[in-house]
Amino acid sequence: MDFLPRLRRLVRRPASGYKVGLRRPTSIGRRDSVREDAVRIKLSEDPNDAKAFGALAEMVRRRAAEVGTDGDPLTAPQDEMEKQRAADLAVWSLAEELAGHPRAWYPLIELARLSIHDDHEGALRRLATAAERDPAGHALVEGLQMLRDAGMPVEALGLGVGHWRVKEQPVEIARQLVLAAVEADRPLDAKQHLAALELHPDHAAVAALRPELEAMVAHAEQRIAGT
Repeated sequence: MDFLPRLRRLVRRPASGYKVGLRRPTSIGRRDSVREDAVRIKLSEDPNDAKAFGALAEMVRRRAAEVGTDGDPLTAPQDEMEKQRAADLAVWSLAEELAGHPRAWYPLIELARLSIHDDHEGALRRLATAAERDPAGHALVEGLQMLRDAGMPVEALGLGVGHWRVKEQPVEIARQLVLAAVEADRPLDAKQHLAALELHPDHAAVAALRPELEAMVAHAEQRIAGT
């Protein structure tokens, strides 16, 4: 990120521990300052609070869009691209700081989202680390969906195969993996992920999902057979 060194001059850096967000300018109203402090406290306690992260990200995004990456006000129409860059980098800095928490996985998802096209390998590493930090599987669901949305079903399969704990995590992971396998023209892989659901303890959820996945796999097999 070209502007990150300049952006970091705006970042609040406490003496110890990981850091959260941009330094508040003195022009911020008291009410906004109190609200921001409350959100920061929430994130210091739970860096995976998506709602709190979104709220603070919007604050730092709006502030960065106003001052730009050099801290100078941006008002002219030709500065719109610079405003967007500054806003994205502000969120990057926030997520990067929160990711320093040993239990943080949501900030890593956001970092991967911001870097998926510019730093492919780095994004995959962040998604893998996020999946490792979240045994419940929510990070893995987010990562699989992100890779599929980015047109990377093969990478999604690699992430899922390496981190899916069938007996402990949501059946939605199986759905994402079957979709990724179908999108990658790998119906055999899709059938294997579908079969793995037999090990899942939530039989009701599996029964509800199975018809949809079986139809996807059958359609993929027919399509490949017809080519």
